[in-house]
Amino acid sequence: MRYLGRLSTSDPLHAYLQGSIFPQITHIHGHTEFRVFQFPASNEVYLYEEAKTRQRVIGKFYSQHGKDPALLWPRAENEFHHLEYIRSIGFTGRPHAVPKALGCNQGINNILVETFSPGRSLSAVIEQSIRDHQADILFAKLTALAYFLAKMHNLTARSEGVNFAGHEAYFAKIIARLLRRNRISAAQARTFHHDYEDWRQEGAMWSDCAVMVHGDATPSNLLFGDGLLVTAIDLERMHPADRAYDLGMVAGELQHSFLRHTHRKDLAEPFIGHFLWEYACHFPDRHAAFAAITQRIPFYMGLTLLRIARNSWLDWHYSQVLVHEAHKTLRR
Repeated sequence: MRYLGRLSTSDPLHAYLQGSIFPQITHIHGHTEFRVFQFPASNEVYLYEEAKTRQRVIGKFYSQHGKDPALLWPRAENEFHHLEYIRSIGFTGRPHAVPKALGCNQGINNILVETFSPGRSLSAVIEQSIRDHQADILFAKLTALAYFLAKMHNLTARSEGVNFAGHEAYFAKIIARLLRRNRISAAQARTFHHDYEDWRQEGAMWSDCAVMVHGDATPSNLLFGDGLLVTAIDLERMHPADRAYDLGMVAGELQHSFLRHTHRKDLAEPFIGHFLWEYACHFPDRHAAFAAITQRIPFYMGLTLLRIARNSWLDWHYSQVLVHEAHKTLRR
């Protein structure tokens, strides 16, 4: 994190933090000062630390250049309510948690304020495991993550089935962005749309009940403490969908990490298999659950690889590696 200085007392956010936010987590009296830190590569998420008590909160601004703030406000409200909902079903501490939503203020650039969640990200765990050849560390944290996701999915299961067609617009959006950035050709785009149609016709993709998925289960949004402690952050994209959506995203991110750091996707396979097998153990028939999940996983893995490939910070050559792997994964 980068230290930016003290928050000005004339800033409306100072009064909001002092009067509405910090009294929820600590006793502060009189004049208060807040240190401000910016997270790497983010213009929207900041950490605010009260100087005396050292208590910390996270402020996330839903504001984007060129977009009407009023159109972004519902996204802030959605995340606020998602945090409240997931905490209401028991995700408030060990071994599973999400941050506590402390406030949401449309008048201050659509800010959402939540408790600070310490922990090591899955990104850091993967990098250490690869760098230091410590497979056991990653295996252990994937066991913890599988437990977290299985519990969240099972506690939020709905009576209605998965609507696989709901993924069509998002899939098309990713393909369109890849086209605009010259990372795929028009012919490749047509092939990917054909792949999607093949998956849409597959009965298994509609077979499970819908659950609330995290929706953005990237390694930076999954934090680990000791033992089985897992905290998930950034619940903005939470929505009802196939449980395999989250699982496929984690699996796709694992494959990407090993491809990027070692140029060998096969090194990710034992970890992906372990993660899915550990997830399946939270069902009455582990073997049946594993078989059903692995039948659907390839679509969501392929979607994740394409999602990563669209990022402008990746060089063109590596984006082509991801596109190629996505094509192989999505092919029926």
